[in-house]
Amino acid sequence: MTSGKARTTAALSAFFACALTSVAFSQTASIDEKAQTCLQCHGEQGKAIDPSYPSIWGQHQGYLYLQLRDFKLGNRKNEIMNGIAQDLSREDMMALAEYFSQKTWVNLNQPRASEADVKRSETAIVSGQCGACHGADGVGAGTTPRINGQSHDYLLKTMEDFRAKVRTNNPWMSDILGTLQPEDLQALANYYAGK
Repeated sequence: MTSGKARTTAALSAFFACALTSVAFSQTASIDEKAQTCLQCHGEQGKAIDPSYPSIWGQHQGYLYLQLRDFKLGNRKNEIMNGIAQDLSREDMMALAEYFSQKTWVNLNQPRASEADVKRSETAIVSGQCGACHGADGVGAGTTPRINGQSHDYLLKTMEDFRAKVRTNNPWMSDILGTLQPEDLQALANYYAGK
């Protein structure tokens, strides 16, 4: 298990590396070269350097494009990503989304949820209608993200941010998650991360 200090140091290193390499998004750089900037945080082998960062290898192209667009427009807030997305054209965003969607989803080998968390999650999934968009298995499609096997810390933070209306690029998610208890979110993160 990585310590909080080590994760913070890694995150800061990645931030400065990303800031210094934003030149990689020049008009003459290839998509492979531009993707190298993404890999500094999201991982050379698809496993992010910090568990609070999402896995993007094998994520749906439509979803990845929309998130990059929202970062560029400021509809989704993240200091690192907002800065990086500013240098991306629509064509860059489409190409990067396609590039990462064609990678293989990475198994993060996260622990399975406890029986209690599974039971609580099943109730929350029904009341929150998670399966209506993310599918019965949590693999999503199109512009809806795969959450099955996503990083636990990222899932939990994302749900908490939607619930608190800190993340505002999908108000419907805030409405849904606002009906759930914090314990439900923890159980859901455990459940989907461990699938």
